[in-house]
Amino acid sequence: IGKLTAILEDRLAAREIIHGVLLDILGLGVLIVGDSGIGKSECALDLIERGHSLVSDDMTRFRAMEGRELVGTSPDLTRNHMEIRGLGIINVMSIFGIGSVRLEKRLDLIVTLKDWQELEEVDRIGLDQEYYEILEILIPHITIPVRTGRDLSHLVEVAALDQKLKNMGQNSAVEFNQRLLNLMQKKKKE
Repeated sequence: IGKLTAILEDRLAAREIIHGVLLDILGLGVLIVGDSGIGKSECALDLIERGHSLVSDDMTRFRAMEGRELVGTSPDLTRNHMEIRGLGIINVMSIFGIGSVRLEKRLDLIVTLKDWQELEEVDRIGLDQEYYEILEILIPHITIPVRTGRDLSHLVEVAALDQKLKNMGQNSAVEFNQRLLNLMQKKKKE
């Protein structure tokens, strides 16, 4: 009965397809989204070269597990493959090895790549946590401005590390803000 229940929950789970690249970065499932041509696949390719794993390129299928978490995977046709403008379709597993791909991954963070000029305001401190809703589940979300010369893959990797710290209860922006408030309070007393 337990096995049947698990199978039925998986088969009947709510599903949605999102346009983006899903990667396993240091154990976190990170979905990179953004306008067509913004550099999602190129960023993902650089992250794979750094040792992280591809789950899905371009179209990622998500299913809600018990209404608590989202698990993403690739459509069978495109599994282990990426489309890189100028290169065409590449087989990631053949080029980088079996460790460079994963069948599925829980979604922990969504990173939106957005053209710098299209952003009205850029969050410079990070106190306010944004969320992205998929299948009625809120996922932490950040927006990274895209500008010539920025190392997007490094920024996405650091965003994943920062999210990992937040999951462990350490929020750098909140800690910095508290230190600043304490310093201001101390100066005020003097």
